Amino acid sequence: MVSLKLRVASRAGLACLVLCLTGCGYFDSRTVHKAQLAMIGMTENDLHSCAGIPDKTLKMNATTVLEQYIYKPNTPGTFSIAPLNMGTVTYNGSGSACVMMIRIDRGQVSEVHFAGDNDRLIGHEGICEPVIRGCVRQPESTMRHVSGGLFGPVSAFSSPPIPPQSQSAVWNGPAADLPALRTPADQIAGGAAKAAAASRAAAPSAPVVPGGEAVIERSDAASQK
Repeated sequence: MVSLKLRVASRAGLACLVLCLTGCGYFDSRTVHKAQLAMIGMTENDLHSCAGIPDKTLKMNATTVLEQYIYKPNTPGTFSIAPLNMGTVTYNGSGSACVMMIRIDRGQVSEVHFAGDNDRLIGHEGICEPVIRGCVRQPESTMRHVSGGLFGPVSAFSSPPIPPQSQSAVWNGPAADLPALRTPADQIAGGAAKAAAASRAAAPSAPVVPGGEAVIERSDAASQK
């Protein structure tokens, strides 16, 4: 009898915890951060099919477009729960608006950002969940599969790292050696190239006769052979 009561109490406590996390925005934050990974690489056509037409569009250059989606909930910042019918608890302090900015590089999503007063009580960017809901609940064929498990790459409290970007996506000028785009391999190769150039510059050059031909100076040992 005691064990039955303990099981009932533990299940009730677990249900209360899940309801609290849901109402506080924890799972919404995880969904939003999952979308930041899953939407990378999807085509612009698929993006418009599941997220709708953007509120604003900025053409950054011939290959890059920045699209902006704006969401303002009708009743921001307040929600109520009644755990186990023990009274209603009202929470405040959630964000009031979300701005989703998507970088399109050569017709594909290369970066997803969220800005604004968009945090809920638990987690980051939870207010933005309705913006990407259509894409996450019914994924398009060009979206990535991302594990949403507790031990996967998704967190409720931090956005995933920004994927590597092409130079044309971040720079409108001519091709240049941008430090921000260098990978560790590029840095190693660049250091080796600089060392080789310095070695060549330090090496003594052969004297040149007026006719334009280099004079090879042989050592005494070589000249005696």
